[in-house]
Amino acid sequence: MDKWKCTVCGYIYDPAAGDPDSGVAENTPFEQLPDDWVCPICGAPKDQFEKVG
Repeated sequence: MDKWKCTVCGYIYDPAAGDPDSGVAENTPFEQLPDDWVCPICGAPKDQFEKVG
């Protein structure tokens, strides 16, 4: 699964880790994150992320 980088703060969303603080389970692909999910560091919306492989 691809990792995604927040273009605002540089946070890397790693699907293998998920985002447990936001209730996102491990192995959740970025594409399956809820539409209202935001960067856990800076609050940027999903459209501010770019695929980094």
